[in-house]
Amino acid sequence: MSERPILVVGFVTPVLRALIGAEPDGSVVLVEEPDVVRKRDIRAKLAGSPLVRELIEWEHAKPGTADAFYATHRDLNPVAVVPLIEYATPFAARLAERYGVPGASLGAALTLRDKALLRQVSAAAGVPNPESATVTCPADVLAFMRARPGPVVLKPTNRQAAVGTQIIQDPAEVEQAWANCVEQDEGVFVPDRPMELRMLAERYVPGPEYSVEMLVRGGRQLFANVTGKQLYPGPRPVELAHIVPADIPDDLTETLAELTRQVVAAVGFVDGILHCEWIVADGVPFLVECAGRIAGDGILEIIDHAYPIKLLRSYFAMMRGETLPELPRRATGGAAVRFVPMEPGVIDAVLGVEQARQVEGVFLVDLQVGPGHRSTGLRSSWDRSGLVMAEADSPAEALQRAEKAAGLIRIEVRPE
Repeated sequence: MSERPILVVGFVTPVLRALIGAEPDGSVVLVEEPDVVRKRDIRAKLAGSPLVRELIEWEHAKPGTADAFYATHRDLNPVAVVPLIEYATPFAARLAERYGVPGASLGAALTLRDKALLRQVSAAAGVPNPESATVTCPADVLAFMRARPGPVVLKPTNRQAAVGTQIIQDPAEVEQAWANCVEQDEGVFVPDRPMELRMLAERYVPGPEYSVEMLVRGGRQLFANVTGKQLYPGPRPVELAHIVPADIPDDLTETLAELTRQVVAAVGFVDGILHCEWIVADGVPFLVECAGRIAGDGILEIIDHAYPIKLLRSYFAMMRGETLPELPRRATGGAAVRFVPMEPGVIDAVLGVEQARQVEGVFLVDLQVGPGHRSTGLRSSWDRSGLVMAEADSPAEALQRAEKAAGLIRIEVRPE
């Protein structure tokens, strides 16, 4: 058992599973919201875990709770503090400061958590941003649209997973879109107490989407990858697929990495990992948002299959203060994750899973639904039914394999 634990904030099953064997037994102390522990039955899920020595229930998503945690648990003396979920990043950054271990810095974490503030700070540093304005009611959105004709994106400033986000094409859609977007229930993944509602309207930028996953130490890049993205069609910008590395010219790859470095400098991010999203319109990358945490949606897993790296292990080693070997600059293959479509209704059967697993290059098929599951449609990333991951010699071939496997899975539903 490690004497100085790693303090992990937020329960993410695939990450904790990936750390078994990579980190010493009993080396992790997990911090999670009491409501989330109860709703996700986390204590039962951790029973017998070789990795997690202790689960501490703490309201980490509330302002000021990091200092109270430090005062209560000063003797923990962690070797690292690592946030795994979006809402934990300010808490983890402040704890890192109090314990004197590497971290993002509280200022950077707070800026990255607020999309409106991030627009203001990054634009001042010269990073291209779409025009935007904070809005408090449908009338504010209509005024924004009148001043800037064309589609807009309405979204919360402080949520994750595309929750409460919608593209509005016409002013006649604003009232219903507002009603849709202020409904921001994330179910078992968030505490029961209400979260402050703050909304942002911004000019819709059409173009291909990418993300940059960057490992940063002392404000400097150690590793960067650019991921290509595909979205489901429709007004909800939910991701359908991720491709690593993005199949784009080298100069665009470098431009996206350089702009992400500018975001790092603008917010004062010190140590950690970022997931920074971009849309490229007429050759110009525009910042979508940037998270000071690991990427979700299986992106870390497909990076490990496309590059000669174990990025999650490198991240944890860096946060422990260890010296890392030189990390790869280029991928040696390609990998992709493709989500499995599902119609609204009640699931009668899920078919074709084993056939999907037999497709060449497929290394993971993970379905989160089964008979009896009810779906009301695609509103956010939480509404997706499952995913397929595949690898190949090239990103394009990896995506083809993932698409083929996903196409073999049939989710039979009946209307409510």
